[in-house]
Amino acid sequence: MSQVITASQPVYSKDNPFPARVTEDRLLNGLGSAKDTRHFVVDTAGSGLSHTCGDSLGVFPINRPEEVDEILTALHLSGDEAVELRNESAPLTLRYALFRKRSLASPTRKFLLALRDRAQESIETDRLDELLDPANAAMLKQYLAERHFVDLLEEFPSARFQAQDFVEHLRRLVPRLYSIASSPTLYPNEVHLTVAIVRYRTNSCDRVGVCTTYLSDRIELNAPIVPVFVASSRFGLPADDSADLIMVGPGTGIAPFRAFLQERIASCASGRSWLFFGDQHGKTDYLYGDEFERHLQNGQLDRIDLAWSRDQDFKVYVQDLMREKAAELWNWLEKGAFFFVCGDSKRMAPDVDRALHQIVAEQGGLDEADAKAFVKSMRKERRYQRDIY
Repeated sequence: MSQVITASQPVYSKDNPFPARVTEDRLLNGLGSAKDTRHFVVDTAGSGLSHTCGDSLGVFPINRPEEVDEILTALHLSGDEAVELRNESAPLTLRYALFRKRSLASPTRKFLLALRDRAQESIETDRLDELLDPANAAMLKQYLAERHFVDLLEEFPSARFQAQDFVEHLRRLVPRLYSIASSPTLYPNEVHLTVAIVRYRTNSCDRVGVCTTYLSDRIELNAPIVPVFVASSRFGLPADDSADLIMVGPGTGIAPFRAFLQERIASCASGRSWLFFGDQHGKTDYLYGDEFERHLQNGQLDRIDLAWSRDQDFKVYVQDLMREKAAELWNWLEKGAFFFVCGDSKRMAPDVDRALHQIVAEQGGLDEADAKAFVKSMRKERRYQRDIY
């Protein structure tokens, strides 16, 4: 009897990303907003990729061609030069390496040392000596934070590099992770992302976020060219559908909670849901506001508290609303509610954490040590989870 042999489906992962199609790019902010936040739909049909609520989608970006050209011009190289990169099985052209494999931002002190070794003009060496002086460490940190590699090549043009020598100073161009904003039950063959497009200026130059503008500016809708993979997370819904959820997600931190609510609605979960959301202006920055208001009216979202930081003379943030609702929030926590936070790790998450400890102490009648112990026990029981970046 003859055996039928069929080709097995490729296993897609970080090491072998799936070439996905972006089928939708929709602006979430209203007219007049200072922000550019997009809703992307990524088609993963046929990939075999699966995820649970709380996971992230990894996206491999590509650098802007004009930035690569600027570096090649500053290096006085064609881009056709062969270079060898770690973990690559064969040599690549310099242009390809700069385009797809190496980050063009965040130069290091080590690169300044390399410039100092190669600079031929005294005005350049004197400036490099000043920057590299240990007494000027704070100045150097600020200087490097405002520059990309091309800035340094242009500021110190007498320093020349060979192709291989230059790429060895560059870090890998790593994938960016975005919290998945859709339920796998409702959307088994696609992934939704909530992405703030990054554009800014430093050193009198326009800069952009490599991956955010790759998605918004440089891909063709419905073309299978975006390399993606699923990154699993320990941030996720409780197994018990009757558990209550408190979700704090200002700005793009709303993404996983949109997925949480979709999944809970799809599964007819009996637990209550309470959402804290905030941004700059209610009229222009209420991301997915129509969906959340519909869930609220349908009884699928029990309550929502909204913080608009620029709609009044004084700023209001999600942690301020938590304190205003402290008694009820403590009532939910005391009855076993899960507390989730997603978003900015520098200011929002620490501020929310402080507010949580304060509420536990004041409403629970606990001293500082016992309040810390209570929150610590929430973490241990996975009732306090954070997805911060």
